[in-house]
Amino acid sequence: MTRHAAHVPRSFSTHLNFVAELMMKSVGVLTAGGDSPGLNAALRALGKALVSRRQANLIGFRDGFRGLVENRIIRLDKEDLSGILTLGGTILGTSRDKPHRMPVGGKTLDMTDVIVENYRKHHLDVLVCMGGGGTHKNAWKLAQKGLNIITLPKTIDNDLEGTDITFGFDTALDIATEAVDRLHSTAHSHHRIIVLEVMGHNTGWLALGAGVAGGADVILIPEIPYDLDTVTASILRRSRGGKNFSIVVVAEGAHPASGDDEPERGTMRLARELEKRTRLESRVTILGHLQRGGAPTAYDRLLATRLGTACAEFIHEERYGVMVAARGDTAVAVPLEEVVGKRRTVPLDHPWIRSARGVGTCLGDDPAAR
Repeated sequence: MTRHAAHVPRSFSTHLNFVAELMMKSVGVLTAGGDSPGLNAALRALGKALVSRRQANLIGFRDGFRGLVENRIIRLDKEDLSGILTLGGTILGTSRDKPHRMPVGGKTLDMTDVIVENYRKHHLDVLVCMGGGGTHKNAWKLAQKGLNIITLPKTIDNDLEGTDITFGFDTALDIATEAVDRLHSTAHSHHRIIVLEVMGHNTGWLALGAGVAGGADVILIPEIPYDLDTVTASILRRSRGGKNFSIVVVAEGAHPASGDDEPERGTMRLARELEKRTRLESRVTILGHLQRGGAPTAYDRLLATRLGTACAEFIHEERYGVMVAARGDTAVAVPLEEVVGKRRTVPLDHPWIRSARGVGTCLGDDPAAR
């Protein structure tokens, strides 16, 4: 066999390589929406699973859908994918631009047709979109235009329907939990109420998880509208019991049950109102984009790698119009129409909520009334 191979003309061997190149799939990939730990790990997994097996050429589009509109690309090979597993953010860059409503030259234009044109121009077999709820909506619109689309669930909010968890969430949860841990010492030393606002958009996964893991005294999430009298009473009970400080973890989307009381709106106003009612000094910490930064946790690296390699398998099987979802220890293909326009909120009977109530954490409501 080796002897025959040695006599194959070089021109014929080159021809075979050319044919092999033509038979390889052309895969586009972009990262959109807010940056998130684990994006680079997912890019690496997808790319290595495709490129190392010579299953596809991988073309990255810079800065989300805007890069696809402006035709700004990077051809991702082994060298580009090396050493990025532990990096936060995304080597492709990201943006929150929407294809159907994109600022261009001082105007807002529908650039969907331009995206379709560039998709055809690069002879793409599939476009992989990594992002959260907004990205999935945009990807679904492109799928309806006839493009082959696969998505990966990325968001620190953990609010995508159809998947057990999104990559980026675990890292953000660790950061928020560490913040609660650190705030305990200063709250105790200065006899203060510390109000910590965490991200999560309109879901309470981050606040609830960090609050339970960090031993917060009060946790306020969007799924349970809070009563300020109940929160005040909980803090005063602690004070009468000899606890001269309290940690209040608030999701950015948390809101009072009664929406007409101005002092109850907003984290800063909440802190001022608690200070007035309890006569305990209050301080506010807003984590903001700290929750998005830094290297992904081991869990997020594993999750992103698992979903990225599964995405490569789905591309090989030509299973398009789906999100690569985490289900237990497996990855499954969930049709995009089952994901788009839905939000995965914290169920009121979730084990984290039951655990919080079980250890006496105030959730801002009267559980007996439920």
